[in-house]
Amino acid sequence: MAGSTFGTAFQITTFGESHGSGIGVVIDGCPAGLTIDRAFIQQQLDRRKPGQSAITTQRKENDEFKFLSGVLNDISTGAPIGIWIGNLDQKSSDYDHIKSVFRPSHADYTYYKKYGIRDHRGGGRSSARETAARVAAGSIAYCLLKELGVTVQAYVSSIGEISIDQDHTQVNLGSIDDTIVRCPDEAVAKKMISHIEAIRDSGNTVGGCVTCVIKNPPTGLGEPVFDRLEADLGKAMMSINAVKGFEIGSGFAGAKMTGSEHNDQFQIDESEQITTKTNYSGGIQGGISNGMPIYFNVAFKPTSTIMQSQQSIDTAGEKVKVEGKGRHDPCVVPRAVPIVESMAALVLADHFMRSRHSRLDVLKQSI
Repeated sequence: MAGSTFGTAFQITTFGESHGSGIGVVIDGCPAGLTIDRAFIQQQLDRRKPGQSAITTQRKENDEFKFLSGVLNDISTGAPIGIWIGNLDQKSSDYDHIKSVFRPSHADYTYYKKYGIRDHRGGGRSSARETAARVAAGSIAYCLLKELGVTVQAYVSSIGEISIDQDHTQVNLGSIDDTIVRCPDEAVAKKMISHIEAIRDSGNTVGGCVTCVIKNPPTGLGEPVFDRLEADLGKAMMSINAVKGFEIGSGFAGAKMTGSEHNDQFQIDESEQITTKTNYSGGIQGGISNGMPIYFNVAFKPTSTIMQSQQSIDTAGEKVKVEGKGRHDPCVVPRAVPIVESMAALVLADHFMRSRHSRLDVLKQSI
């Protein structure tokens, strides 16, 4: 199966299935000498893991990781870093009823037509369980970014029709994890939680949006033409399960503006640094970062598994009725926050490492 590798210089390859013995990732290109923050990696995995609150799937996975290679005394050696996360709470029998049935809006049908076989146990490789490996790898990328003074933070900005009024410059990014829905506005968060609970109780699901903010990126990240920074960020986000939309900076709203309204005029700030008066470009111009904060929105569709009867077909092409069973998220958006952060961190780390430096101390001197 092709397509399990992401990145160019800081490259990851994930492996494993939802109901196999476990999942893992190999990271190639991490510079030697990087301090690996094990507690931070586990914290990010805990933010993504199932069973963390009443509004997520009740599958119980500790998501404890272990290094297989590439780390010595919590310092990267420059060798490929192998990470393993075991699966502990598989209930494959929950999927026996769909062994020969294609669930609407899942990857069942397309995987079957492409490969002639599919792992019906939780979706196998197409399961969001795979994203735990991305979060583990992305957390190491984040360790690199923190050494370089860059921060990546994401939060839930909407659930269904409920959204926060402030933009990313107004919200308190320090309160993202104060509620189980990971919305930094407490009043709006309560409405979101109530809506998810009502949707869950009706046997249905709901989607929403995650906003991500990258602060202190240096000028010059990104390559012209095909490897533009926003293009790689878009690919990273669109590779996440359930993502159906990506917009950076002004996004689709920019199409309604005039050039005089949208242009980000340059200025010299109080610290004698070059900045722009506005940031409709989202911190990227010509595919290259300009030093301003990078921000974007990621849209997640409703979870495809619903506890209601739906029309479908089976492998013989016969019409059937299918209904979800087992443990599923009524809304994937709160758990997606660390996934978005991790994929963004992987993109930035990759563009940092395209300078081809293999040592962290040399990399720091080059920026």
